[in-house]
Amino acid sequence: MEHCMKRGKGMSRRVCRRGRPAESGFTYIWMLFAVALSGIVLAGAGQLWQTEARREKEAELMFVGEQFRQAIGSYYENSPGAAKSYPDSLEKLLTDDRFPMIKRHLRKIFSDPMTGMAEWGMVRKPGVGIVGVHSLSTQKPFKRANFHERYENFADAVNYQEWKFVYTPGATGGAAQQPKPGSPTQPASQSRPGSQAGSQPGSQSRQPQSERRPSRQPEASPF
Repeated sequence: MEHCMKRGKGMSRRVCRRGRPAESGFTYIWMLFAVALSGIVLAGAGQLWQTEARREKEAELMFVGEQFRQAIGSYYENSPGAAKSYPDSLEKLLTDDRFPMIKRHLRKIFSDPMTGMAEWGMVRKPGVGIVGVHSLSTQKPFKRANFHERYENFADAVNYQEWKFVYTPGATGGAAQQPKPGSPTQPASQSRPGSQAGSQPGSQSRQPQSERRPSRQPEASPF
């Protein structure tokens, strides 16, 4: 860009001088740097948001899967008659017609948090029925530790399809240990042999002063 001015009054000749291109180039480079830095910050924030969203979905999947496992267990344990059975479809958890009054073991068929659809993979036993469910997502889990004792094998899962929520009859899942039968606790009064009823702890019989110190015999007088 040129800036022109007249050299003197009445003179037609003009003197022109060019602007400073170095300043314009520096401003342009600074703007490019600011745009690039903003893009990096936004990309990092987006990645962090995606990670947090995935972890929330994993927590929801653990909750929903446990609901299905408990509902299958309720269907099995509340079977009428001596023979227990598993459901042959997830809809049977909503309307169990084995009773005079329809029984509900599950509030609704939950959606898979990882796929967003109410479709689940079934864990079936031939001739038995559905014993568990799992997600249909093939994504790799983020969570690798701090699982419940029942789901310790989830730590080595390749994808969410290996997170299988299976009901196993009699599985306690880390119940507290009870005291062993046949070893009752003895009362404190019987913990020490030879103790008498009503005696205070640490009390000992004291001997009279005359018994603890031998008496001195008087010396015989020479007269």
